[in-house]
Amino acid sequence: MTSAVATDTSTAAPAIAALAYHDGEFVPLAQAQVPVTTQALQYGTGVFEGIRAYAQQDGTLAVFRGHDHYARLLRSARTLRIDVGLDVEQLSGVTAELLRRIGAGGDTYIRPLAYKRALLPGTPPGVQLTGVSDALSINAFRMGSYTDRSGIRVAISSWRRPESGVLPVRAKVTGGYVNNALAVDEARAAGYDDAILLNSRGQVAEASTANVFAVVRGRLVTPPVTADLLEGVTRDTAVTLAAELLGAGTDFHDLARDDLCNADEVFLTGTGAEIVPVTEIGGRAVGDGVPGPLTTALMTAYHGVVRGEDERYHHWLQAVGPADA
Repeated sequence: MTSAVATDTSTAAPAIAALAYHDGEFVPLAQAQVPVTTQALQYGTGVFEGIRAYAQQDGTLAVFRGHDHYARLLRSARTLRIDVGLDVEQLSGVTAELLRRIGAGGDTYIRPLAYKRALLPGTPPGVQLTGVSDALSINAFRMGSYTDRSGIRVAISSWRRPESGVLPVRAKVTGGYVNNALAVDEARAAGYDDAILLNSRGQVAEASTANVFAVVRGRLVTPPVTADLLEGVTRDTAVTLAAELLGAGTDFHDLARDDLCNADEVFLTGTGAEIVPVTEIGGRAVGDGVPGPLTTALMTAYHGVVRGEDERYHHWLQAVGPADA
């Protein structure tokens, strides 16, 4: 990104051990490989999540809303007939064990991937979801905040978000992210940090890997799920914190491109992006061209919650705990 800068030096600190959970066991990361014949590689038939673990104010590490992410992973997996083989609690347990084994202490990004692997005996070649084996891999790596909290510049993409009747957009399907990659590539080639995609009806859907919020005539607004977007866990977090901590309820209704251009504030929410202000859209300043008061207050609240500073939201945090002796 042209204006995105790292705000956490932990991004440069290596984990103690490079391990992954792959095929039911913990193995060196270099061994967590798939053959070129893997069905998900050929056809995009995989689902994934992005989850963050944050260093807490007491020096421990905790996974933020991991149960909610894994519940969504299982919903996405059902869409592609993928049997993950583990439930939410088991997936959360495996993740905590992986973090302990790699020696994660600072902010860490977790990437679970469930995918179609190989044709079962007797299954003819072709694009299909049945007669194909399933697999699960989870890896993790150090990653701090990488977006610029002073604001980013975005473009309205010429690429449109697929309709839910064309692609299961409410599932986090690997193949669907070709659309996002094209939008980001176009935006960055034009000198922007990210892209906002409209849906087939010309309404705002989402950014490349984040949901979109705007403050329009004093009201906090985000598009509804019917706008062909992924229901983000961070989106839900922002809605909850805005209501409970800032007294700002969220309206769920369609946003037109003009609504964004005339909004007082715009910000994006996502596990990777966290909460990031948008200060310019397509060469036009948003509001005064600086993060607005609601966005700033919400960013502050969010970063306190993920680090365990507000006990009212400790139920969103899963403590990793020390490594076994």
